[in-house]
Amino acid sequence: MAAENPTELELLILKVLWERSPMTARQIREVLAKRGRELAHTSVITMLQRMVDKRQLDQLDPEVGKAFRFVPSLSETDVSGRMLGDLIERVFDGSAEAVMLSLFDVSDLDEDSLKRLRRAFNQKMREKNNG
Repeated sequence: MAAENPTELELLILKVLWERSPMTARQIREVLAKRGRELAHTSVITMLQRMVDKRQLDQLDPEVGKAFRFVPSLSETDVSGRMLGDLIERVFDGSAEAVMLSLFDVSDLDEDSLKRLRRAFNQKMREKNNG
C-alpha cells in the first residue's frame, strides 16, 4: 500500500523541519505562528506524535533536561514526487504532457524561467537518448 500524502498541516510542519532540524515542539510552534498558523502547544504536540506514528517524523531522545526534538523521516523530494504523481494520476489521467501544458497556461513564466525550463527539458532528452 502506498504511503499516505501529508495533510496541509503535516506538510507545513515538514517544510519547517526540512529547512532546519532537529527542532522542539515549541520551536516548531513558534515558526508556524510567524507564518500565520497559530496553534496551541498541546495541538502541536498531538500533531507531532501523529506524524511520528505515521513515520513522517522521527523523535529524538531529549538531551539532559531538554525537550524531545523532531526530524523529518521523509525527504522533500520523496514527498513532492509522490504528491505530484498522485496529482498527475487523479487530475490529468497520468498524462505528464497535460500537466506541462496546464502549467504553461496557469503560470506567469518570464523569459529567464522559460530558458531554464528549456535547458532542463533538453538535458532530460539527452539523458533519455543516451541511457
